[in-house]
Amino acid sequence: MTDSTHQPLPQRHIPLARSRVGLSQLPPAAADLVLLGDLTGRYATGSYSRLGSDGRSLVLRADRQGAAEHGHRITAAIACHVARAGGTVDQLTQLLLHPEHEGGRHARHIALRSGQSRALDYIRRVWASSSAAVGTTLALGSRHDAYEALAALRDRIETTPWRGEQGRTALRVLRAHLNFAEIAGGPLHHASERQTAEEAGVSRTTLRIVYEAVLKPGGWLRRLRVGHGREGSTWYLGDGNTPGRGGSTLLSRFRSTQFPPDPALGEWTTPETATTADIDSTVLGHLMGHDAFAHLALGSAALVIISALHQYPDQTVAELVGTSSVPRATTYRTLKRLADHGLVQHTGETWALAPHALEGFGVRLPDVDTGHNAAPAECWGHIAELHGTWGVAARRKALHAAERAAYQEALDRFAEHRSRAVVLVHDGRQVLVPVPRPDEVPPAWHAPDGHVLDPLTGRPAADWRVATDGRLILITPADQRSYDELAAAHAEALSEWESVA
Repeated sequence: MTDSTHQPLPQRHIPLARSRVGLSQLPPAAADLVLLGDLTGRYATGSYSRLGSDGRSLVLRADRQGAAEHGHRITAAIACHVARAGGTVDQLTQLLLHPEHEGGRHARHIALRSGQSRALDYIRRVWASSSAAVGTTLALGSRHDAYEALAALRDRIETTPWRGEQGRTALRVLRAHLNFAEIAGGPLHHASERQTAEEAGVSRTTLRIVYEAVLKPGGWLRRLRVGHGREGSTWYLGDGNTPGRGGSTLLSRFRSTQFPPDPALGEWTTPETATTADIDSTVLGHLMGHDAFAHLALGSAALVIISALHQYPDQTVAELVGTSSVPRATTYRTLKRLADHGLVQHTGETWALAPHALEGFGVRLPDVDTGHNAAPAECWGHIAELHGTWGVAARRKALHAAERAAYQEALDRFAEHRSRAVVLVHDGRQVLVPVPRPDEVPPAWHAPDGHVLDPLTGRPAADWRVATDGRLILITPADQRSYDELAAAHAEALSEWESVA
């Protein structure tokens, strides 16, 4: 709820001279955040809960911890705005420590509780991390700018050599995230590991490996927040410009144990593949989730070669080695396998896709006139059956669905804060009626609408209900006890009940 005296200011840009800061201006959203704080609760999501030690359930933070996390997020957001506007850490300090700025409440609270020096150290740490984050992200002023940034990123992905099996798998994962980013309308998007694995046609284990070994160190992808509960992880797509860790340094699955090349001996003067590639990642995005391109079937090498041939229909093997970044020997083997399945054909020294190779996936070769509307081809399914990989994607989705259901059930059970038995009044005082087990309810106490029946009056008890697993639940924000605490409370109730009886 918004106070009527704290409405967002209407001007387009709010000069920061009123805050005695040397910055010329800030965007309206940033100025409102500094002056008024987080009125919409945008930075409160996830601040007052955390992932439990079991890695599945949510645990509520204490009020002080939640408020501190919320305040830190507001502080970091203000620091990012100041850094993007070209400000300095001193100007950020003046903004945060100004007594009339609601956005600096967290920093002023640290100064009041722990001293001015501690607050200044905290602001400098936030500024350092925010400046680093701003330096690796783009400022998108509109949705059109976001689509332009994604188009430029797609071009960069298509012209980057993804060498080795691990590099080609990373390309599939990165293309899956690009699909999600295009739907979200910007580099910032949300996706779970299971969702990404299904889109890329790989396992979750492989997805984690290529993220930690290739995409994250290469500056292509960064996880901003780990998902839990019903929320997926928050990701940000980079441009692969991390210093010293660009796309040209992608490694294969098995690292070489040889010594580095000696320039004096003329060893390894040039790589076999070119320093740039040229593929059609749209084709790759359409085909990578199919069973025919699983690890034991055609694989990622065939996927990249098909994408390169779709970009340029007639290529020699030497040209394919450069455009697909696939080694020469692997290119020969892959082309022979694709030719055996009738997917590619060669004329002299050049190779091209068969006329109907990509039909059925929304991709059609340019300048191909079939003369009739043919039914979608089913060659990919036949190839998957020949290689024994038919049904891999379906089994993966079924496994993920079962994992999601089990995880959701665990979250639901945790959300049902289990409490003690029905409270009765005996001789003017409340007595707890224990159940056969500390968390089970006899069937006679079950009401049709899910409430708990008082065994003496037969009427539903207020604020009580029966969970789907037959457990007795008390709905109250103050009840956050663990199962051991509930068992101890049951033992206490049992002793008190026996003394009364």
